Amino acid sequence: MWNVFFSLLPSLLLVLVTVLRRWNWICHLADSTVQQLGHCIWIIVCRLLKLPCFTVSGSTEECQAEVRLICKPTALASHLKKHCYTLAQPPLARWPQADPHFQIITNLMWPTKEGAELQGGVHFTRDNLLLKDGGIVALDWAVSLMDQQAQGKRDHHPGGRFLAHHSSNPAIVVIIIPNALGRVTPHLLMLCHKALQQGFYPVVFHRRGHGGCPLTTPHYQEFGNTSDLAQAVAYLRSHHPSSTLLAVSESSGSGLLLSYLGECGSSSYLTAAACISPVFHGQLWFEYELPWLYQWIALIYRKFQINRYATALSSVMDVAKILHCNSLRDMEELMFCAPKQSEQKISDSVDNVGKENSRLSVKLDWPSYWERNEPLRDADEVAVPVLCLCSQDDPLLPPLSTVPEGLFHNSPYFLLAVTQQGGHCSFMHEDGHGGTTSWSHSVVLEYFRVVSDFFKVEEKKGFKDVFAQRGSQSLRHSTSAVLSRRRATLLRKERPIRRRQISTPSDKFTFEEEQEDFTWNRSYTR
Repeated sequence: MWNVFFSLLPSLLLVLVTVLRRWNWICHLADSTVQQLGHCIWIIVCRLLKLPCFTVSGSTEECQAEVRLICKPTALASHLKKHCYTLAQPPLARWPQADPHFQIITNLMWPTKEGAELQGGVHFTRDNLLLKDGGIVALDWAVSLMDQQAQGKRDHHPGGRFLAHHSSNPAIVVIIIPNALGRVTPHLLMLCHKALQQGFYPVVFHRRGHGGCPLTTPHYQEFGNTSDLAQAVAYLRSHHPSSTLLAVSESSGSGLLLSYLGECGSSSYLTAAACISPVFHGQLWFEYELPWLYQWIALIYRKFQINRYATALSSVMDVAKILHCNSLRDMEELMFCAPKQSEQKISDSVDNVGKENSRLSVKLDWPSYWERNEPLRDADEVAVPVLCLCSQDDPLLPPLSTVPEGLFHNSPYFLLAVTQQGGHCSFMHEDGHGGTTSWSHSVVLEYFRVVSDFFKVEEKKGFKDVFAQRGSQSLRHSTSAVLSRRRATLLRKERPIRRRQISTPSDKFTFEEEQEDFTWNRSYTR
């Protein structure tokens, strides 16, 4: 009797499970139980690994997330709030996609190939650029989509509104700057994929020694040294004179982009820029105590880079000591502030003049290093709109209280969007079809489109004013000046009273902005 019962028990259990699955509430209860159990296990693992834990809602309905936009009230800011619809829709995702550590693992740490390979469904082709000092940087062009379905979406984009079309001289070039480690992350590859789908032409900038780029000179670039990026942008400008140049940076790569925008000012050749989870204070970020697991992984990756060129770098660095460092801060100091570096800088300064010479002759200690490498050292010279995306649950950046909100309140060029969840760079968002996508990618690309549309409208207004005031001959001369691909400088006619700041939740996307007088003209300060 019992033998027959036990032999039929597996079949009976299978029939019982089949019957129970027909009831939706049973399925929902089982899914919820499994999710809660997995969430508890994940929290235990994070505590064992000494990683910060964050509260993540079980469903998107429970999460009352919102985007807090911090900026100076300008015509461009008002235009963005009215037309950049994705910026008004915060990233919402359920666990585990919404967990910051899960996002970091899948979007930043997941293994990918480096160099001009077939990655993430995108085909890359590489240009190696020889610099003035003999160094080499690489430009990886995302030239085509390998996924035929994605290519079809590109050819038939909804609404027919994209900014660029396939040609030898692309209309919109997006310069993508990876993080300071130079790693091509899955997050960056997804950005290239989505940019191609929407008609942009992305190109990834690799610093010397990064991304498989050969190191032909025995030194790396400092954290905020913009000389290589400036030459790369000038190269793109000269070879694509009719193209609009945009730039977006990832994580610590924003230190280089912000430094470039500040140093070059109105000569940056860029129309707009964006920073995803940016590092605003370089020294603070290096001295900030990261979770040990991420610190250890970054150290190992950085040491592999240094060890690859150990023989060449030994003439200017104490490679053996660098490879025994226990923090990124110690590595950075030994690489750029050590006695050997001082001797090398002095010898190099003999062959350099002007700005570069003044840069090399400065004192090489830790505080002086950051005086010339802080991302926002020349923030008041920035002359193009810059959108920065930050998240409150970012475990790889200092607390949100360290963000220089005063800069965004006072400068007409800086805009800051703060979300409640998003982790570091990822900002995963449920797409409504059972999958997830990156909210930051959608925001950045739509921001570029809206800014481009805004400048086109302002240029048309400028044409009409010139025609009415000066006639057709002056119009021809002014048109060539207005269409110059440098930057657009905002000249605001200040009002003595009724100034307003956009920093409280009530100011986000729900009110009509007080109309003020602004004019966008092309002007040059350098």
